[in-house]
Amino acid sequence: MPRARRRGGAAANATAPAGERIAKVIARAGLGSRREAEAWIAAGRVAVDGATIASPALNVTPERIVTVDGRALPTADRARIWLFHKPRGCLTAARDPKGRATIYDRLGPTFPRAVPVGRLDFNSEGLLLLTNDGGLARRMSHPKNAWPRRYRVRAHGRIDQAALDRLKDGITVAGIAYGPIAATLDRAESANVWLTMTLAEGKKREVRRVLEHVGLAVNRLIRIGFGPFALSDIGRGQVREVPRKETEKLARSLPDVDADRLR
Repeated sequence: MPRARRRGGAAANATAPAGERIAKVIARAGLGSRREAEAWIAAGRVAVDGATIASPALNVTPERIVTVDGRALPTADRARIWLFHKPRGCLTAARDPKGRATIYDRLGPTFPRAVPVGRLDFNSEGLLLLTNDGGLARRMSHPKNAWPRRYRVRAHGRIDQAALDRLKDGITVAGIAYGPIAATLDRAESANVWLTMTLAEGKKREVRRVLEHVGLAVNRLIRIGFGPFALSDIGRGQVREVPRKETEKLARSLPDVDADRLR
């Protein structure tokens, strides 16, 4: 019986299609995430060897010519990561229909092609990770890694440490369950309080919604850390690249998440 299973496994491997899934190839080229690549395929924007494809269930080898909107994929570079101090008043997006500034306007036209790891909303500021490898971006932001997000928050209102301590057990707001949050009351001003908060999930507008639920209105939100990275002394609007050896070590340490797709 064990021998038969080994023969079956070898046969399955022998018939497995060569290459990598096309969405993964597009993401690694730095054009966007795998989910974005799948959406482009569904919209008829992706072709292989000149023929438009309709499904992401396709493996491609390096000799195949993949194009998005008629343009060949850029040559894959080594994985790179940048730490960007995002200022307030710009979107974490490639473009905005309303004409508002984006992070790419701040980074400038000579900055290498890169995608953000997670997001900060228009009025939030602080540490935003960028990488030229879409697959690496997804692995860094995946909940499986439980990378903590750390924030400094100024909010209008009053609260005591006892109320903040209750967030350690998680909280449900408007039907959305948020995981444990570590929050510390740093100081109180005339009408505001300053807090330090650490959370592992980073759901959309999580800090603002949770604090509103406990009677505080956020008027400044600064991300000071994400996973192993810290904002440190990076000036507002400035960007700093992570050293190559550190990036390579991090990439090797992160598990693949193909089998646990986010939907």
